[in-house]
Amino acid sequence: MAGKDYRGLLKQGLANGRKKGLSGFIWMMKIVVPISLFTAVLDWSGLLHHLDFLLRPLMGLLSLPPTAALPLIIGMLGSVYGGIAAMAVLPFSTPQMTLMSVYILMCHALIQEGIIQGSSGIHPLKATLVRIGGAVITVLLIAPWVGSATVMPTPAGGALSLQPAFLDMIRHWAWTTAMLTLKIFVIIMILLTLLELLKAFEWIHPFVRALSPFLRLMGLDQKVGFLWMTAVVFGLSYGGAIIVEEAKSGHLTSDELEILHLSIGMNHSMVEDPPLFLQLGINPFWVYVPRLLMAIVTVRLIRLWYRYGRRHQPAS
Repeated sequence: MAGKDYRGLLKQGLANGRKKGLSGFIWMMKIVVPISLFTAVLDWSGLLHHLDFLLRPLMGLLSLPPTAALPLIIGMLGSVYGGIAAMAVLPFSTPQMTLMSVYILMCHALIQEGIIQGSSGIHPLKATLVRIGGAVITVLLIAPWVGSATVMPTPAGGALSLQPAFLDMIRHWAWTTAMLTLKIFVIIMILLTLLELLKAFEWIHPFVRALSPFLRLMGLDQKVGFLWMTAVVFGLSYGGAIIVEEAKSGHLTSDELEILHLSIGMNHSMVEDPPLFLQLGINPFWVYVPRLLMAIVTVRLIRLWYRYGRRHQPAS
């Protein structure tokens, strides 16, 4: 460490953080703004309410109103940011947004991230089905504690409001989206600057070594620690290139890669994504703990299968 230019590293980290923060924010707004507008117009049009009879049974199983299907589908096919944008412009209660947040955090960008996982050690269909199953089970387990309801909240005053004029709806959407945009900008700039400082000062690898006891709790080997840390900090999309290259190196067995992917599939981007949901008024416990526990349970179960289940499989 002797002889390092700490002032230079600090300036480099801050500059890189500012550059990547702005780039990431602009990229995110290309998703958030059109999706939030689309959601607001769709809700204003009343089309969603005509589909209630199709969506009510499935959403009811998850203790959510039929309208919740839109943010969930946008999140599953698009991204966390799209799911947040759809949630923010619809009048959900905090418990309803809590369940949706947990689901979207575990089960988002399935096509894009499934391709990345399929390129680095696990069949994309298996990775996707485990994530969907894990998200559904987690929501079912926490729903009684969260207190969600299958109907949309009644507006203040106890009476249902009349449909607003289109321009009134647009003004409400613009104000809601502007506030969401400001909060996202602050969060992204702080987090990406912090990550660039960690990289500039080469603190990520020592941090992984310090996490060895936690990795054992997660059911993971220390040799996958850097890849796990990459996914937890940068996400599957941002850290995909690192994960793919390391998987190609041959340092990990197919079982080790599969276990890693099943864990990070449900429990990645823990630094950037959860704070985006917290600004909606959601308790931090729900956006961090349930999916972490589900990742631990999933890894433990797959290890039991490797140890005992394979013994009863017929020889090929």
